[in-house]
Amino acid sequence: MSSGKEITYPNDVKYASTHEWVKLDSDTAIVGITDYAQDALGDIVFVELPEPGMEKKAGEAFGVVESVKAASDVFMPVGGSISATNDALRDAPETVNGDAFGAGWMLKLFPYNAADLEKLMDAATYKSKIDSGEIH
Repeated sequence: MSSGKEITYPNDVKYASTHEWVKLDSDTAIVGITDYAQDALGDIVFVELPEPGMEKKAGEAFGVVESVKAASDVFMPVGGSISATNDALRDAPETVNGDAFGAGWMLKLFPYNAADLEKLMDAATYKSKIDSGEIH
């Protein structure tokens, strides 16, 4: 079930098989869910994020995204200390639907574990694994 909008796969982020993305901005890692994930979830009505200062490992759940269809855990693509969360999502969770890779970001990490980054996929690999049904 798709919104009809074309799914985007930006090349300037890395992708986790659990549909999170991470983008490096100097010494900070910015994290959110992918355009594919927000499209699959449908209209997002609630986003639960952790408190800044929490330490999380790669693969560990950090929050929940609820849509009109389902609630889904969101996982850390890389480990690190959460330095900021996108508080605007509390009042406007639908921002994730409209701008998953921009205003819909979820958290910022500092420092992030660079070794975790090497385990993530580039845009072409992520898209091909979705298209082949290897991840969904």
